[in-house]
Amino acid sequence: MTMSRKILFGVVAAVVLLAVAAWFLLRPTEAKHTPDELSGKWPTMVEAKTETIPAFAIAKPIGWAANEAPTAAAGLQVTRFAQGLDHPRTMLVLPNGDVIVAETNSPPRSGGGITGFFERLLMKRAGAGAPSPDALVLLRDSDGDGRADQRSVLRQGNGLSSPSGLAWANGKLYVANHDAVLAFDFQPGQTTLTGTPRKIADLAPAGRHWMRGLVVSPDGKLLYISVGSSSNIGENGMDAEHRRAAILELDLTTGRLREYASGLRNPNAMAWNQSTGELWTVVNERDQLGPDTPPDYLTNVPIGAQYGWPWFYWKTYEDKRVSAPIPDYIEEYIRKPEYGLGAHTAPLGVAFVAEGARLGGGFASGAVIARHGSWNRKPAAGYDVVFVPFDGNGNPLAKPLPLLGGFLTRDGKTHGRPTWVAFAKDGALLVTDDTAGIVWRVIAPGAAPAPAVKPVVTKHLEPVKELKGDPGAGTQASFRDDPAKP
Repeated sequence: MTMSRKILFGVVAAVVLLAVAAWFLLRPTEAKHTPDELSGKWPTMVEAKTETIPAFAIAKPIGWAANEAPTAAAGLQVTRFAQGLDHPRTMLVLPNGDVIVAETNSPPRSGGGITGFFERLLMKRAGAGAPSPDALVLLRDSDGDGRADQRSVLRQGNGLSSPSGLAWANGKLYVANHDAVLAFDFQPGQTTLTGTPRKIADLAPAGRHWMRGLVVSPDGKLLYISVGSSSNIGENGMDAEHRRAAILELDLTTGRLREYASGLRNPNAMAWNQSTGELWTVVNERDQLGPDTPPDYLTNVPIGAQYGWPWFYWKTYEDKRVSAPIPDYIEEYIRKPEYGLGAHTAPLGVAFVAEGARLGGGFASGAVIARHGSWNRKPAAGYDVVFVPFDGNGNPLAKPLPLLGGFLTRDGKTHGRPTWVAFAKDGALLVTDDTAGIVWRVIAPGAAPAPAVKPVVTKHLEPVKELKGDPGAGTQASFRDDPAKP
């Protein structure tokens, strides 16, 4: 054998060995639990199995043919409200019925090393590798037939940088770039967004989680901003996580910005539960602990709440991989999430069923959630829209119910990825499908609009104005375990 052939043979052998090694290291571990088992008020908590290198099992987007659509739950009908959009992620329904959609993607990913390489490779395969369009598009259904027949580019570029969060109040359109919140003068009915916006808050830029959610308080005085972590488990140092993995509160009058809640690895959409007046959010939990743990979640968020990231998850489970020192006494006040949504399902959008919604009696009281879909789990999880039923006291119940599915194919691909949810003025549910460039419309034909939400009314203990006898006697109470816990 000649020297050149020996060299060629050696190169080929090395390539084959590297390919085999890559397959062995990156192959996903088979999940042993169904998403339903990892969902609900008391999800199954599986023992963590650390992965040094993340496993990859992303479903490649293939789009939808002209005659194809997702599968809606019984009694519901799904149609295309708009199509031909460029990576539509978030949206906002205005009081006049117009819909603003953010065509967006992550800012350039500059992470180096093997982690950065695989992250960019993953985003490309997931249909999110293209540069951000940085556009806000207005959709209008002028004739009420359930399809947007008018489309206007409100603004593109010109100050927009990976825009995601959208909110409107007090004659202002609030837009969250990955690194700042902007306020534009805007009235519903406009089809352009001109002028120079006012920057009302700086945000920690980019990072592993670049989307920013926005929601205005019911009285229009406060703006809440969700900001995900820059890392998986704080591996970049906790200084890099300043005002991240948190929900921030901005006073729109004074400009005061403060941390409202923390320890939320990647909070996304937020919504108000009208029955209780509570703020709720959906959160993507950490990676590389195996395909079945920990569950992503839906939770209410009281002021000052701490959910444990990066040191703990689901209140009591310590992540031994974290090198940052555990803050003193943090175990004493970590809050348990309210409801599991399955491991690695990637919930992004959430909206509560409210007055006027037309999804029928089977979806009358609860929250609708878009699960964007896993990238590191086999079989894949998420890639759907689910409904979480709530009881009359504003608490989630049972397991999530399928509302919109059929995104995944039998050969491991996906037609699209549901991203955001919002209710249109006519009561239909709108769902953005970012990789397919579609906004889906879901409605129960003939269903009456949902009635107004009844607020939860509770009795309060009478204040103690005078101490008589044993000071502790008046405050003692007997407690029993939650009857819903197995």
